[in-house]
Amino acid sequence: MKSLYPTTLLLILLFFALNVNAQQTPGAIQESAISIQGATLHTGKGEVIKNSRIDFNNGKIEYIGKANENHPLKPNTQIIKANNQHIYPGFIVPNSTLGLVEIDAVKASKDENETGSFLPHIRSLIAYNTESKVVESMRPNGVLIAEITPRGGRISGTSSVVQLDAWNWEDAYINKDHGIHLNWPSIYKRMSHLDKKKKIKQDLENYTKEVNKLTVYLEQAKSYRSKEIGTKSIAFEAVKPVFSGNKTLYIHANTKQQIADILQFKTNLQIPKIVLVGGYEALIYASELKNAKIPVLVNRPHSLPRKDDEDYDAPFKLATQLTQAGLLVGLEPSGDMERMNARNLPFYAGTCAAYGLSKEQALQLITHNNAQILGIHNHYGSLEVGKSATLFISEGDALDMRGNKLTHAFIDGRAVSLKTHQTKLYERYSKKYKK
Repeated sequence: MKSLYPTTLLLILLFFALNVNAQQTPGAIQESAISIQGATLHTGKGEVIKNSRIDFNNGKIEYIGKANENHPLKPNTQIIKANNQHIYPGFIVPNSTLGLVEIDAVKASKDENETGSFLPHIRSLIAYNTESKVVESMRPNGVLIAEITPRGGRISGTSSVVQLDAWNWEDAYINKDHGIHLNWPSIYKRMSHLDKKKKIKQDLENYTKEVNKLTVYLEQAKSYRSKEIGTKSIAFEAVKPVFSGNKTLYIHANTKQQIADILQFKTNLQIPKIVLVGGYEALIYASELKNAKIPVLVNRPHSLPRKDDEDYDAPFKLATQLTQAGLLVGLEPSGDMERMNARNLPFYAGTCAAYGLSKEQALQLITHNNAQILGIHNHYGSLEVGKSATLFISEGDALDMRGNKLTHAFIDGRAVSLKTHQTKLYERYSKKYKK
């Protein structure tokens, strides 16, 4: 019996540790109508309504107008007075590995990629961890929806869109397996002992080989017929919807040569829906991208320029320049510490507002525009009658870290918790300094 004691004690301690560190309990289904009155309402599509009123019931928005308009309230409506505050649609973060990795230094907590190169059948959704402590830290900044995206390989797998307050991935998903992510071959590698001219020639040859290999693979997937072949390929089955337009092909690329080749690639293979992710040099082909109806998910503007001769603020201006060129533009947070930094999404948009966009245009980058790119705009991304009541109330300007202080947040009409392990630490240490 004594030999069992340490094991039993360890299990008990582990049980309590897991309970203490678990996610907040997801919000309960909305039971009565809610009316938020007196706030400045930002629709996410450019319109602003001062002294507004928004009513929602059963998770859907039923009325938007002025607070002083004589519109009847449903019985037992809960009224929230939000004078001098702001209402926004929930922010949407695309191309994120939220819930796929908890601690970078702990291999067992990393589930963002699989071994292999062509993996269109890999589903990131089933690896999504709703109990992630990183995920819960998004909500206090207004980030309520995310695209969960795999990494690695030439074709990484499929992404899904989830809401960030759920018991499990089955409860979380909004748009399941909606897109396939392709990492376009890069042209130039690191310099080696070879002379420069020989190195450049070799890199171009390797690049051409990789593009041809990719093209052949997708051509095979396009012509794939399981009944004719007699064997079933789950990889080709996953790719087939890309050619019918039922899935979006997200191509990660940045250089002008890559973008030029992607435009030709789209034409040759007749792929209906392509989204360019990154697009650092997309401005060079802005008119061609616009004509091809290819949106761009611009990488976070809080980055350094990629070229020695560029303006220091080139990343800050890119979203503005592409928007002014007539492209559909959204913002994505990939890069160093991307999961933790995803909560800074509203401040990335705020930086774009400081570099040429109006505040409402900048807001669209992370609401309606991202919703359009992810294919969820019929229900999310803007505040309109009939759409999901996924929104929040902020004490001030949500694109400014000084004003982004949430008092309430709702996902599909459910009131969600704004408490996290970080807010608990803040409350704990604020008591010390108040003394």
